[in-house]
Amino acid sequence: MKSTVPVGTNAQVQRLVADAKHAIQVASNPEFLKEGGAISDFMYPDRIVVGVRPGHDRARRLMEQVYYPLNLSNTKIVWMNPESAEVTKYAANTMLAMRISFMNELAVLCEEVGADVQSVRRGVGSDPRIGPQFLHAGPGYGGSCFPKDVKALVATARRHGIELELADATNRVNVRHRGFLARKLKRRFANDLVGKRIAVWGLAFKPGTDDIRESPSITTIEFLLKEGCEVVGHDPEAMKNTEEVFGDGITLVDDAYDAVKDADALLLLTEWREYQYPEFSRIRALMRTPLILDGRNIWGTYGLAEQGFEYAGVGTRPEPA
Repeated sequence: MKSTVPVGTNAQVQRLVADAKHAIQVASNPEFLKEGGAISDFMYPDRIVVGVRPGHDRARRLMEQVYYPLNLSNTKIVWMNPESAEVTKYAANTMLAMRISFMNELAVLCEEVGADVQSVRRGVGSDPRIGPQFLHAGPGYGGSCFPKDVKALVATARRHGIELELADATNRVNVRHRGFLARKLKRRFANDLVGKRIAVWGLAFKPGTDDIRESPSITTIEFLLKEGCEVVGHDPEAMKNTEEVFGDGITLVDDAYDAVKDADALLLLTEWREYQYPEFSRIRALMRTPLILDGRNIWGTYGLAEQGFEYAGVGTRPEPA
């Protein structure tokens, strides 16, 4: 079983095949593959989680043979029972999501007290007990895994009479934070966004995929449309999927610079490589109001205020206009 499944699924399947003509041993082998990097993650795994039941020696030998080319050092397979393997998959994704939500909450605090979340991230991440991974503040996490798996772990615990309060809070923080940039934009325009033309760069929930499931861009665009904005979006991969969601409700353009023409603000939501070094002089000339809200904090060191922009990131002090 490779899929992410509720705890107890392995046991359920094992019961279903208990009376089969030939003895069947069900192993749990959850995958840990990132969208956009699945092949590399499979070929060069940092760990291989396999859940087999005591006495299921045939299943264990077979899994060893299957993974032998990827486990020549014989150190990557982590053996456990199937229930532990099922929990491990949910726990790993929830813990990563938890780090993201925590940093996003800190980002809101940093803006209020005059701190810089980028500096905080470097200071915290330099502790080897913590490490630097998944500590970047942004517009919230999305995709097909983190949101679903966090909620599934909470639901599984509740079926057993247990409240996983940290996991539940992780999800609630993320749902709230997805509207952070849009709310900041509304405050900038004195709570009146009617008729404003807003450019959105980045629609996929992360670079390297066309996946917009649970993407912060969806929440942001829905907010802007409700406020009466005209939204013009661009993404290297995800525009077809976005069109299926919004139809004619927003304008999608093939050139990122067309999106910022006559725009009152530019919102960066996905840190695609082609967005990392744009022609800011061209953007400045095209925009009606030179306002940039950088949801990924990738432009904070570019001196955009000196280039005539009003710039703000997530958890950073805005540069003076």
